[in-house]
Amino acid sequence: MDNNEIFKRFELLRNGRGVWESHWEEIAERVLPRSAEFVGEREQGDKRTEKLYDATAALALERFAAAVESLLTPRGARWHTLRSTNEALNRDDEVRAWFDQVENSMFSHRYSPKANFAGQIHEGYMSLGAFGTGATFVDEGPVRGCIYRACHLADVFIAENEHGMVDTVFRHFEVSARQALRMFEDGDLSDDLRKAAMETPDAKVKLLHVVMPRYDRDPTKRDRKNAPWFGGYFEVKTKQMIEEGGFDTMPYIVSRYVTGPRETYGRSPAMTILPDIKMINEMSKTVIRAGQKVVDPPLLVADEGVMFPINSNPGAVTFARMDGRNIPPIQPLQTGARVDIGFEMMEQRRKVINDAFLVTLFQILVETPTMTATEVLQRAQEKGALLAPTIGRQQTEMLGPLIEREFDVLESQGLIPPLPPALIEAGGEYDIEYVSPLSRAMKAEEGVGILRTLEMVQPIAAVDPGVMDNFDTDEITRILADTNGAPQKILRNKADIDAKRQQKGQQEAAQQMIQGAPQAADAALKVAQIADMGQLGPSQS
Repeated sequence: MDNNEIFKRFELLRNGRGVWESHWEEIAERVLPRSAEFVGEREQGDKRTEKLYDATAALALERFAAAVESLLTPRGARWHTLRSTNEALNRDDEVRAWFDQVENSMFSHRYSPKANFAGQIHEGYMSLGAFGTGATFVDEGPVRGCIYRACHLADVFIAENEHGMVDTVFRHFEVSARQALRMFEDGDLSDDLRKAAMETPDAKVKLLHVVMPRYDRDPTKRDRKNAPWFGGYFEVKTKQMIEEGGFDTMPYIVSRYVTGPRETYGRSPAMTILPDIKMINEMSKTVIRAGQKVVDPPLLVADEGVMFPINSNPGAVTFARMDGRNIPPIQPLQTGARVDIGFEMMEQRRKVINDAFLVTLFQILVETPTMTATEVLQRAQEKGALLAPTIGRQQTEMLGPLIEREFDVLESQGLIPPLPPALIEAGGEYDIEYVSPLSRAMKAEEGVGILRTLEMVQPIAAVDPGVMDNFDTDEITRILADTNGAPQKILRNKADIDAKRQQKGQQEAAQQMIQGAPQAADAALKVAQIADMGQLGPSQS
């Protein structure tokens, strides 16, 4: 692949997003100041809150990221499972055991301290809420498993394929010369870079990482240079390729909140309410000035009433003449400012900001903890319906590619057990089933329908109990348990249920026999007495 063509395309992508960068910078200064470096370069540790007078949007973004994480990828919980595309195989014990082993391996390595998944995915959600686009790099870990790194959007340049999916990523980033040498010990580094690594190891060098589909590959070869995805590192200064490699799966997980027509980068809640964010900042400044005037008002001084300069410090003394009407020569100037009206207007803006970041929606269940089971499911159904169009997109653009990438890395490291024979015969295909709180909320309609039906049938069952024979109570129990997020391990399998019911039936039969034994004995005694009386005959009586 020609290096000049690579850099020419990079320049086109960089020049084409200048408007986006100014937009992102304006948002970052007021919502996410630590990421405000889209326009120009800033030194580490400098102040980045100069334009921030109200923290409502910044706090709402934090809550947004935390809520999205709790709905999609909650820590300490299983938020996805793997299933075969063949339903018959899902009932196979060996296949089910294999999927359980794979899931255990994925979650244990994903949430290991060295992987840093939780922290980096949270940064991705922050970028998603602020700028509408988030990017996470998933690479092979230094030992075992994956390692995750959230990329600053300023460093990432993307392009879509004909289906609207991101298939090209250019990441322009900076490392020290020492880090570059450690990253590419066997790479084709320029002499200047190697010299800098020895003489000035902390000097910064710019690198370019390019990942795109490789169309000129030989599918019969299984080496890195014939992998489906081209991956190359370049030294920006010399335009020299340092290392050429490849990936079987896309290592950059790029997701968008929503996309506009004919736009590649996503749009965010912060973009929608940027006027409100700027307005509340200006209102905060105004209210602060008004409050200062109330607490420390300007002074009204009578003409020639003060002999010396006015000292407005606490406890200070200023000498002045009193007129004949005993009117103080110095008094506060009452401007009639209504600070309370400013507070009311700011509260209206805060509500709009919280609504845009879905903070109000996320509090639906929190604000009303005492609800019936049906009401809880109804609220969950409403939440799922409202969130599905926006956040549900992350399952397609982020979670699906993320899980595929993790599976690929773990398999290459020998951390995935061999496929069972039954799954090999079926082609080894599997589906990802999301069991996150959001997925359960989207499926809550099913549980609501079940409970409503049972409530409506109860009056009929009081008249005709046989109507309950229409319902499979075992299946109802499993559906409600799944909807409410109950762990599957608390439910017995069908074989155990049948065995327990058979045992219970035997115990009940035995109990009936025991209870009926005295009656049977009495009956037998009476029969014996009658027989004895018959044997005596009329002559003996």
